[in-house]
Amino acid sequence: MITRTALATGWTLRLADGADATNVPAHIVAALPIPATVPGTVHTDLLAADLIADPYLELNELTLDWIGRTDWVYELTLDHDVVDGERVVLAFDGLDTIATITVNGEIVARTENMHRRYEVPVAEQLVDGANTIAVRFDSAWAFAEAERERIGELPNAYPAPFNYIRKAASNFGWDWGPTLVTAGIWRTVQLVRSAAPRIARVSPTVTVEGPRGLAAFAVQLDAPAETTIRVSAAVGGVTAIAEVAPGETSAHLEVVVPEPELWWPHGLGTQRLYDAVVELRDDASVEETLVETAPFDSWTGRIGFRSLRVDTTPDADGTPFVFVINGATVPIRGANWIPDDSFLPRVTEERVRERVTQAVDANTNLLRVWGGGVFESEEFYRVCDELGVLVWQDFLFACAAYPEDERLAKEIEAEARDNVERLMPHPSLVLWNGNNENIWGWFDWYWQEAVGDRTWGLGYYLELLPAVVAAVDPSRPYFAGSPYSGTMDIHPNDDAHALKHVWDVWNQVDYTVYREYRPRFVSEFGWQAPPTWSTIQRSVRDEPLTPTSAGMLHHQKADGGNGKLERGLEPHFELPESMDDWHFAMQLNQARAITLGIEYYRSLRPLNFGTIVWQLNDCWPVTSWAAVDGYGRKKPLWYALRSAQATRLLTIQPAADGGLALIGVNDGGEQWREFVTVRRVRFDGTVLATFDTRVVTDRFGSARVSLPTEIAVPGDAASELIIAESGLGARTFWFFAEDRDLAYPEPSFTATVSRDAVDDVLLTVTAASLLRDLSVFPDRIAAEAEVDDALVTLLPGETRTFTVRGVPAGREQELTASPVLRTANELVRR
Repeated sequence: MITRTALATGWTLRLADGADATNVPAHIVAALPIPATVPGTVHTDLLAADLIADPYLELNELTLDWIGRTDWVYELTLDHDVVDGERVVLAFDGLDTIATITVNGEIVARTENMHRRYEVPVAEQLVDGANTIAVRFDSAWAFAEAERERIGELPNAYPAPFNYIRKAASNFGWDWGPTLVTAGIWRTVQLVRSAAPRIARVSPTVTVEGPRGLAAFAVQLDAPAETTIRVSAAVGGVTAIAEVAPGETSAHLEVVVPEPELWWPHGLGTQRLYDAVVELRDDASVEETLVETAPFDSWTGRIGFRSLRVDTTPDADGTPFVFVINGATVPIRGANWIPDDSFLPRVTEERVRERVTQAVDANTNLLRVWGGGVFESEEFYRVCDELGVLVWQDFLFACAAYPEDERLAKEIEAEARDNVERLMPHPSLVLWNGNNENIWGWFDWYWQEAVGDRTWGLGYYLELLPAVVAAVDPSRPYFAGSPYSGTMDIHPNDDAHALKHVWDVWNQVDYTVYREYRPRFVSEFGWQAPPTWSTIQRSVRDEPLTPTSAGMLHHQKADGGNGKLERGLEPHFELPESMDDWHFAMQLNQARAITLGIEYYRSLRPLNFGTIVWQLNDCWPVTSWAAVDGYGRKKPLWYALRSAQATRLLTIQPAADGGLALIGVNDGGEQWREFVTVRRVRFDGTVLATFDTRVVTDRFGSARVSLPTEIAVPGDAASELIIAESGLGARTFWFFAEDRDLAYPEPSFTATVSRDAVDDVLLTVTAASLLRDLSVFPDRIAAEAEVDDALVTLLPGETRTFTVRGVPAGREQELTASPVLRTANELVRR
């Protein structure tokens, strides 16, 4: 008999014995112990007890450093009945981070890795009746600082010693995140009792060979078998059987499924998932069928059959980086994913599904789980499997030199094996990546002099990690880093070779410089903007509220971030004078920047086969690069991503001969043949020239048409534009000058509102003048209100109806005027 009991209730939180309480507020000392939530963190338990202010609001973060510098204890009283010969373990899925586990006062384990699972035998320590289980968490700050002192200072993009401890690096603060150093039982814990050997791990390797699907299961037991154990694995109606002989602890089974339905990324096919079941039985007499005896342990998962490789075969242009799935070269329209909350236990499956659905709805087909966070949860991967979102998982190294000290290296190897085994069942997982920007740092960030002849992590990326992936998960590709050219003999951020990050744009130059690069695959690039207005209102109470008021500046973590926002706006608009205009202008500029980058890089097809924008989401309310802010609200960038990442894209780009080209990009699995009409028109709608053409692109391809002079050359650059439209509704614009130099008319339109059958508001806008980037911000009326479209450009006489949900009755008319209804026209002073 095997039982697994979740230990989720009854925990308390207190200060650890001997902890320095000098900086702990007296009212908290007096209130402890308090009820604790598992999974949870010290911060969220103190917040739930109303003992601290919300660290996401105002400047509260600054008052809470003491939490991460204090030692804490989680404690549970467990009733238990002792059974002779029974094996009992405490199975922790996540301990954050420097933990000492005791049972009835006896130390049973010490851990120092947030990213590993632990099974701790406790049968000898448990007694009949009440037992005390305690998990002490010593300060992660103190541990990391001590390790830095012991090993020696190594280069780091930030001052915190996150590179000396196996904990989410972003916990220590980032250029988009707060410094909230957590502690706690951050994933589930179970009490597992067994009289016979049980399944400890199942690692399925799933591949496709011709018409067959192969599912190979490596099954590991927690203890040697005393008698012969029969192991079965079943997938798609096919069962394989193997035996574990006495004294053995493992079995290998291969299930062959004829002509399985394949798993595809969304938009290219179905996301077929098969139930996989592994069972243990102790009846060795059963030969062909296992129905006569019940299993004494089982494992279930859902797997998908698909072939996978990354093509990096050198070609005439350098080194490509192309995902090939089920034989198809799949263009990547991706976004970087960071932890969705600084307090990870708050990220529920419902929240994950909402966020990943937002990615899918923005035509994103890959999420890169960035290396400064965590190996994402089972819930995250399950949702990505179901929704057809590819996942690129970084190993957890970011923006720093990491010592290859024996103590740290041992943890890293165990962590890598554990997580590779854990995530193997998921067909959405398509790449293991060694690190984020560390090889680039070695080349360009003045590390070499500081490091000298010491190690800095390269051994992990080129030796240890690829060896783990090859041994444990050979069906998936590994790449050493992002950016990385594929070899240490070529600069890691070379345009022509594999993965590139583009960060001089944003940090130093205008976003039009995106067009000066010709990368094979861009795995990071981004542009900042403030969060939605309602998120600011919830988080900051500055009076008056300005871009530089105290709360706004505190929720801007990038070095010189506001200055970069202004520098990046000035080539396009004059700096706004009001907070309302500043907020709209910065969000609009972010959307414009990323639209330009994505459309240009996609237009390079087949040279370029992927973009991964920085970033999809935020972990708290902050001015950042995200498309969805820290409270899950869509910024204008989200709508821009949806358009720029459309499966079939029309875009106008500068041509090498100085003219303009119309480019059709087809990321679909079928050929695209469509007539397109291109017009040069005045802002008043007068048509000056017309050109009819046809876009013909193969699947995953592109087509380029040079625009004739009568279209590409304006008579008056300040008052003309180009519009290209396909018969099925694809549409794109080209303006001949920057906004600040355009002769925009005063925005003129009629706007009416009504309610539909489900009580959403229908806002109908009819343009009497050119309206550029018409956008609705209903969250200014009600925080959770949302519109179905944004950044819509209308010519005189055109009409668009927006659907707005969540607007309270009686306030519909507010949708028809500023600051809820905005256009780029308003930002240009006349």
